[in-house]
Amino acid sequence: MLIVLGSAMIAVFMYLILAKRLAPTLALVLVPLTFALVATGTGLSEPGEDGVVDSISSAFKDFAPTAVLLFFAIIFFGTMIDVGLFDPLIRFVLRTVNNDPVRLVVLTAVLAGVVSLDGDGSTTFIITVSALLPIYLRLGLSPVVLTVVANLANGVLNILPWGGPTIRAATVLNVSPSELFNPMVPGMVAGIATVLLLAWQLGRSERRRLLASGRTLSVVADEMVAVREPALVGGGTGTDGTHGTDRPASGSAGGSSDADDAALEGTLDPNRPTLRPKLIWFNLGLTVALLVLLGMDVLPLSLVFVAAAAIALVVNFPKPEDQLRAVTSHATSIVGVVSMVFAAAVLVGVLSGTGMVTAMANGIVSAVPPSVGSWFAVITGVLSMPLTFFLTNDAFYFGILPILTEAAGHYGIAPVEMARASIIGQPVHMTSPLVPALLLLVSLAKVNLADHHRRVIWRAAVCSLVMLGVALLLGVVPLG
Repeated sequence: MLIVLGSAMIAVFMYLILAKRLAPTLALVLVPLTFALVATGTGLSEPGEDGVVDSISSAFKDFAPTAVLLFFAIIFFGTMIDVGLFDPLIRFVLRTVNNDPVRLVVLTAVLAGVVSLDGDGSTTFIITVSALLPIYLRLGLSPVVLTVVANLANGVLNILPWGGPTIRAATVLNVSPSELFNPMVPGMVAGIATVLLLAWQLGRSERRRLLASGRTLSVVADEMVAVREPALVGGGTGTDGTHGTDRPASGSAGGSSDADDAALEGTLDPNRPTLRPKLIWFNLGLTVALLVLLGMDVLPLSLVFVAAAAIALVVNFPKPEDQLRAVTSHATSIVGVVSMVFAAAVLVGVLSGTGMVTAMANGIVSAVPPSVGSWFAVITGVLSMPLTFFLTNDAFYFGILPILTEAAGHYGIAPVEMARASIIGQPVHMTSPLVPALLLLVSLAKVNLADHHRRVIWRAAVCSLVMLGVALLLGVVPLG
């Protein structure tokens, strides 16, 4: 019965999110709590020391460092955007793409992929959005395209051996990370090629939409002349109130709409009072030092961002009133992402506290008939997509993967083969609302989560299936 209840909870949650019946934060809280009451009220799950309430409280404690990290990451990179640190990069991108939406979207995939090599999704999304969102807005492209492409590129590269999923799988199954990962490289390359192809398709779609609206590339080029000459100010905090949905690029054939102009007035104004051109080398050094510390992993990431944000604010805005204004200017992004982090903790706590996770894992194992037992690795690869979407990586790799691997062992499937199959769903996992980096991505780009999910989930599944197909073709994941 818990399996049915858990499946129903997930179905209701996804419907409310995608149909925009509830804000994601509210859906993450109200839906799990409602089903938790049903589970405890019917006796399927008894509250106690290890019950729902304690599980939710434990999840809050586990998620708190992530919330702190994202809170101060938004302040730090928001400040860097405000003071104009990313101006040179934006000018370079403008010259490279030459106002072509297709080039810009493909470049988005390349930039997100390169930055993803450090294994940290939050850093990838912060840098990608900070550098490219002002250009998307100026060209009239949908910010949803930016978030989708960045999400896909980061998801495929999330299987790198210094990333979390591969290390978790290798640790729990006691296999070598290199033995696990190296045979998966061809599949990862195929996944990256798929992301570039999807980016090219999205870029062409955006170009057709712009042309249909009358906002031709020549018009865009004329508008950009006035923006290229002065120093551009990176941004990403201004939108037109639609939260980055697929709105028309302009209100008229001759230029951008009043809403877009208002949104861009602060982010592209070369005379904005927050610019600090004399401090660009200090800000660059501080940012590089922060990224190096993140990569070295010698200090808690939240502490690194807290210290970096404090230094950035004091140096760039010596007056206390300016410091306060700099912080509150990003309040919308901060509240949105931090509230969703703690709301996601409610869903995680209910899944574990009611026993739904265990019941669903055991149900999956028992549902596999002996006649298809030799396909267990393939089944795990397919299941890794929905399971890692609705569960945290810890819950999947430490809770469910050992059960699946033990069952697969009866059919002669090696633990390393199960480990390889288990990481195939990571492109889909990175689209989950339980992933803090995803919440940061949509918050920074001012994109509605439902709009993002409609366009990213099926594309992420395509990337995972391509990776699985290559793994099966090369025999690194056994087929039957």
